[in-house]
Amino acid sequence: MTNSQLPSPLRTAAFRRFWLSRAVSGLGSAVTTVALPVLVYRESGSPLLVSLVAAAGTLPYLVFGLPAGALADRVDRRALMVAADTLSALALASVPAARALGVLTAAQVVAVAFLASGLALFFDAGGYGLVPALVGKERLARANSALYGAETVVRIVGSAVAGGLIALFDPAGALALDALSFAGSALLLRALGSAGATADRPAAEARPAAEARAMTGDRPGLVAEVREGLRFLAGHRTLRTMTAVGTLQSFSGGAVVGQLVVLADRGLGLHGADGRIGLLYLAWSGGGIGGSLLLPRLRRRFGAFELLLGVLPAGALLGTAVVLATDWRICVPALAAWGTAYLVVLVNTMTYAQEVTPPELQGRVNTARRTLSSGLGVPLGALVAGTVTATAGLRPGLATAVVALLLAAALVWSVHLRDTRGLRRRAAVRTG
Repeated sequence: MTNSQLPSPLRTAAFRRFWLSRAVSGLGSAVTTVALPVLVYRESGSPLLVSLVAAAGTLPYLVFGLPAGALADRVDRRALMVAADTLSALALASVPAARALGVLTAAQVVAVAFLASGLALFFDAGGYGLVPALVGKERLARANSALYGAETVVRIVGSAVAGGLIALFDPAGALALDALSFAGSALLLRALGSAGATADRPAAEARPAAEARAMTGDRPGLVAEVREGLRFLAGHRTLRTMTAVGTLQSFSGGAVVGQLVVLADRGLGLHGADGRIGLLYLAWSGGGIGGSLLLPRLRRRFGAFELLLGVLPAGALLGTAVVLATDWRICVPALAAWGTAYLVVLVNTMTYAQEVTPPELQGRVNTARRTLSSGLGVPLGALVAGTVTATAGLRPGLATAVVALLLAAALVWSVHLRDTRGLRRRAAVRTG
C-alpha cells in the first residue's frame, strides 16, 4: 500500500484527539499572544517590558531546549505533555486571579509569559516522539501538515477575535479563556488512553539495551544524553544540512514578519489604522495553510531533500517580489505564496527529522533543531532585519530574508551537485 492509499491520520482516534487538543489550546494561545502585550503595557506603560513579553516566546528555547529534549526521551511522553498543559493552565489562570484580588503586577505578567513559553517547549519535546508513534512514519508528512494547518487556522481566528475578547473581558479575562483551553487540551491527552499506549512509555524502552540500562539504573546522566542527541544530529549529514536550512528559513521568517508593519507604512503607503495592514499578516498566515495542504502531495512525488532543491529558490524569488513591491495588491498575493513555500520547507524538514531519528532520540534531536531555528533563527532574523532597516532602509532590511533563503538554496544545491559528481565517478569506476 502506497502512502497516498493509507488512511488519513485523522481517522486514527488517538491522533484525532491529539490534533483536537492542539487546535483547542492553539486557539486560546492565539488570543494570549495579543492579550499579554496589551496587558503588560496597561500595567506598566513600559515599551521595554512589552519587548520582554515578546522575547519570552523564544528565550526558553535557548535556556531549556536541550534539557527538555533529554527529559522527554527519559519519561512517559504523554504524562509530560499533560503536566505541561496543566501547569500552563494554572500559570495563565493566576493572572485573572491576581487581577481580581488587586495584586497583579507587570512583573507577574512577564513571568507568566516566560513560564508558558517554557512549558510549551516541554510539551513540544514530548510531541516529537508521540506523533510518529501514533501515526507511523509513513503518514508523518500528512500528520504534521494537519497539525500545522490547524495551528495556522486557529492562529488566524484567534488573532481576529482577540480584540473583541479583550474589549469584552479585558486582557486578564481573555487569559482565563486560554487557561481553560489548556485544561481542555490536558483532558484530551489523558483520553488517549490505550490508543496512545505505544507512545506513552519512556523512549529508553524503544531498544532492549536502553531498557536494560534503565532497569539496572545504569543510564547516562542528562548532560550525557544531551550529547548523545547532538552527536546523532551532527553525524547525520543530510539531517545536519536540513537543520542548517531550517535555521536559515526561520531567520527569513523572523526578518519578514518583524518588518511587516514597516513594509506597510514605508513601502506600500498603508499608514496608521489602515485595515489593509492586517491583510499582510493574513496573507502570510494564509499562505501557511496552503503549504500544509501542498506538502503531502509534494512528498508523494519528491524526496525530502529533493523537494528543497525547487522550493527554496522559489521562496527566494517570491521574497524578492515582496521586497520590490510598492502596491499592496501585488504584495499580498506574493506574500501569501511566499508563506506557502515557507511552511512547505518548515514542515518538510521537521518531518524528515522525525523519519530518520531513532525513537529513543526523538526529543533530544528535534528540540536541538528547534533551539537553532525558533530559539536562534527567528529572533536573530528579526534583529538583523530591524537593524539593517534602521541604518540602510526598508528594502535592504527585507532583503536579508531573501539572502538567507539564497544561502539555504546554495547549501542544498552544493550538497546535491557534490553527491551527483560522486555517483558519476563511482559509476565510471565500475564501468571502467
